[in-house]
Amino acid sequence: MIDHVSVPVADLARAAAFYDKVLAPLGYIRLVERPATIGFGKTYPEFWLNLREGLNPADTSDGAHVALRARGPQAVQDFYDAALAHGGACDGRPGPREATNPGYYAAFIRDADGNRVEAVTFVTAD
Repeated sequence: MIDHVSVPVADLARAAAFYDKVLAPLGYIRLVERPATIGFGKTYPEFWLNLREGLNPADTSDGAHVALRARGPQAVQDFYDAALAHGGACDGRPGPREATNPGYYAAFIRDADGNRVEAVTFVTAD
């Protein structure tokens, strides 16, 4: 079981403001703030931003991929919309990814540092 993940960012304040908006639909809030790191989570920090001064943005073929669980398709959509509204880039519109797994519904975004973050939920047929 994974306890937490960290992504590198060149500008901690910029990244924190972005993730405040983007992670809110998933139920994450800013829980820990230190001079070079900020932790987001629901009850404990699960998603960390780590300052890496001089960091060049990852190319679209590079970088980390982090998937965070969403409560449902609307939370996936809200995550995606918030990312695009606050400077993120689309890396996969919200929708089913049936080739991955039946019921897999996700959206992918890239932040200003090139980190690829996904919101995913699983839907069942009625």
